[in-house]
Amino acid sequence: MEYEIKKEGKFNYLEVGEGETLMLLHGLFGALSNFSDLIEKFRTTHKVVVPLLPLFDLDILHTSVTGLAKYVTQFIEHKGYEKVHLLGNSLGGHVGLVYVLQHPEKVKSLTLTGSSGLFENAMGDTYPKRGDYEYIKNKTAQTFYDPAMATPELVDEVFEITKNRLKVIKIIALAKSAIRNNLGEELNQIKVPTCLIWGKNDNVTPPFVAEEFNKLIPHSELHFIDKCGHAPMMEVPGEFNEILSKFLTSLPK
Repeated sequence: MEYEIKKEGKFNYLEVGEGETLMLLHGLFGALSNFSDLIEKFRTTHKVVVPLLPLFDLDILHTSVTGLAKYVTQFIEHKGYEKVHLLGNSLGGHVGLVYVLQHPEKVKSLTLTGSSGLFENAMGDTYPKRGDYEYIKNKTAQTFYDPAMATPELVDEVFEITKNRLKVIKIIALAKSAIRNNLGEELNQIKVPTCLIWGKNDNVTPPFVAEEFNKLIPHSELHFIDKCGHAPMMEVPGEFNEILSKFLTSLPK
C-alpha cells in the first residue's frame, strides 16, 4: 500500500481512519511497510497514526530512547491527541514504555511486541557492517522465523541505510541507548491495560523477555504466537490483528 505522508513542521506521519487514536511506533529498521496489514485492518475502526521517528535526524546527543520519547511527546502535544492506544515494536515499544511512564494520563492502552526495555540480543559494535550485503541479508533474515520474510526489497532497504556512515553511527548509538535504558525497576508503575504479543521464536527479544514484562507490568496479558520471530505484525498479521482486536474491544469505552 502507498500511503500519503503528512508533513507539519518537523513531524512526518501517517494518519488514516476515524475513531480512537491507535498510534504505532516502529523499530530501528522499521518502516510503514512493517505495519501495512495492521493499518488496513484498524483504519476501519480507529484513527491509525504512525509518526516516522527521526532515527537519523536527531543530533548525536539526543539519538537515544529518551530523545525519541521526547519527540513522540512533542508530536502528541502538537496533534492534541488524548487517550491514545499506543503500540510499539522492538525499539518502538521501548519508546512507548518511556512515554507511558512519563505521561500515563495520555495513554488508554499499551501493546508491546518484541519490545526492548529489559533485554535484547543487541547488535553490538560490529553491526551493521557497511557494504557487506550477505551479512545484512543474514541479519535481516534472523529477525523472522521464516527467512523468506527477508525479501530482497526489505534487505535492500536495510542495506541502503547501512551504506551511510553517519546512519550506522546513529544506529549503534540507539542500540546502545536501548541496552543502557533498562526499565525493570519502573515497570510496576504502569497502570494502563497492556497487551504483550510475542513471537515464540523471537531471537532478538526471546520469550523469557515477554514473560518478564508480563510479571513486572501489573495489568498485562501475554500472547505467544508460534512459528514467529521478532516482528509478529509482519510475519503473522492475521493472528496478530485478531489478538489486538480482542484486546482493544475488551477495554472499557
